[in-house]
Amino acid sequence: MISPFKQAFLVFCAARTRRGIICCVGALSALGLFLTSCTSIERTVWVPPDIEGAAFVGNKTCAECHTNIARAFSSSPHSRFHNAAKNGIHDTGCESCHGPGSRHVAAGGGRGRFIVNPGKDARGCFNCHLETHAAFELPHHHPVVEGKLNCVQCHDPHGMDIFKPSRGLGMARLNDGCATCHKDQSRPFVYEHEALREGCVTCHQPHGSINAKLLVERDVNLCLKCHGQVQGNGVAGGELYIGKVRHSDFVKQATCWSAGCHTAVHGSNINPRLLY
Repeated sequence: MISPFKQAFLVFCAARTRRGIICCVGALSALGLFLTSCTSIERTVWVPPDIEGAAFVGNKTCAECHTNIARAFSSSPHSRFHNAAKNGIHDTGCESCHGPGSRHVAAGGGRGRFIVNPGKDARGCFNCHLETHAAFELPHHHPVVEGKLNCVQCHDPHGMDIFKPSRGLGMARLNDGCATCHKDQSRPFVYEHEALREGCVTCHQPHGSINAKLLVERDVNLCLKCHGQVQGNGVAGGELYIGKVRHSDFVKQATCWSAGCHTAVHGSNINPRLLY
């Protein structure tokens, strides 16, 4: 026969076990509800542009007028961007950036009529390209946020290659996108700076930088990314040699291009060492 004390102890343990089971079941139920809510609620950090009174019409309707754009758009990285079903329309890739198009269609189309044009207002691009937007807020940047430039001057949002190809050339040169505006710096030189073979972005941040002229580095460290330091035999510590030439005193006073030496940084027609 079980003693009253032992019987009371077993009842206490059973009660604790029941409470534990109830707590576990409750916790699992709450977790299940939470996970279900996460999968059933549409969550996004972005919403399509709003056009008052307009409904979504789908890509096929856009393609009826914008044939050339639609033909190339299927190979564009942006073509993978599709909005969730709106007004029963599932394929709303175009309207993800341009807004619902029913009023635009009803008005017979036309530039800028009841439609958002991200090419004229960069905010349409900034909705997704948050990092790029942040770069344009740095002290030195291309004047996109000021409205003096827009994204489509350098980029093709509908084409296979987001980088806009050069016009009139069968095979575009690497830096032709920059050459559209910076003709002086990208013209052919007798003695070219080898860095240009890798592209302007070797030295420049295209959207924005904390350094003047959009440079990736503000001082001699920019040049030393390619022109490494070589310590020759018998060279004292702290001495800087580039090739066989001692540069220590020069770089303490200024940068490679501002000390009156290698000022023809993009290329030279008279000196292979890019001296002015």
